[in-house]
Amino acid sequence: MLPTIVTELIGQTPVMSIEVARPDARLVLKLEKNNPGGSMKDRMARSMVVAALRDGRLPPGGTVIESSSGNAGTGLALAAVEFGLRFIAVVDHHAASDKIRMMRALGAEIRYVEGDFAEDEIAVVERVRLAAQLAAQLPGAVFMNQQENPANPDGYAGLAEELISQLSGGIDAFVACVGSGGSITGVTQWLKRHNPNLRTIGVEPAGSIVFGKAGHPYYQSGTGIPAGYRVGTVLDYGCIDQGVQVSDIQAFETARYIARRKGLLVGGSTGGAIYKALEFIAAGKLTGTVVTLVVDGGEKYLGTIFDDEWMAKRHLLDPAIAAQLDGWLLGKPHAA
Repeated sequence: MLPTIVTELIGQTPVMSIEVARPDARLVLKLEKNNPGGSMKDRMARSMVVAALRDGRLPPGGTVIESSSGNAGTGLALAAVEFGLRFIAVVDHHAASDKIRMMRALGAEIRYVEGDFAEDEIAVVERVRLAAQLAAQLPGAVFMNQQENPANPDGYAGLAEELISQLSGGIDAFVACVGSGGSITGVTQWLKRHNPNLRTIGVEPAGSIVFGKAGHPYYQSGTGIPAGYRVGTVLDYGCIDQGVQVSDIQAFETARYIARRKGLLVGGSTGGAIYKALEFIAAGKLTGTVVTLVVDGGEKYLGTIFDDEWMAKRHLLDPAIAAQLDGWLLGKPHAA
């Protein structure tokens, strides 16, 4: 039977293998950009709405409110269409303009936080404050609060099961971005039930505070936790074997490299996860089948990450990264 609503297309995303220079490993990308909202967060968003409707917190025809940099908001906008709900996305200047346009096209109402914030400063604290305030003021409204919502990681069980089915030879390592922590927690918990020896590497932007480093502004969108905010309860540190940081330059140059060498447009946070996965593989620290997620597509960042002028003005270009990636993927020598 053919799907009758677009949310029935969530999931069953394809995988793509990336050959590396080392013969004892391969990198596999799970193309979550192929979900109808363009990111893996379609899964989490629908899971949170269904759970809220099921337990009565969200009444029929009610209002969903969430702080979002765009991907979660797009997923929630799709769920709102499916269930006949109103959706308000609370955003800041850091959200990509194309993500804002997409949410609006799907019927979302956009509320910007007020304040004098630097371009690379994420206003999560103010976003969450405003989202909670709106939910308290509007009858029949619920703040989804993805960082504290157990339906967030629950929404990724299907993703893990798909990976297990698609990669019948087994999965040896999982390298993933960490923001709220819902996806890395939900996927890893399921994968480790099938392979307790699975090694999981969590990747956050340099400047994020998830793994205890000092915080400072960063450009990577939809990932990490900025200084001044807290890590949510959905993140299970116990399922992560090692936490690492990736710079904006490394993340963005990798996304650009993958587009030009593999024909695949990926977002900046995905570029960061790919960079760290390849770094670990090249050093012999990860072997076998290593999986990472294409969280969203580069189509949402054509005016930023894939724009030479935008990158140059922010001093984010570094051709040495491409040479380094050539070494890791093709075995070409590169400068240290």
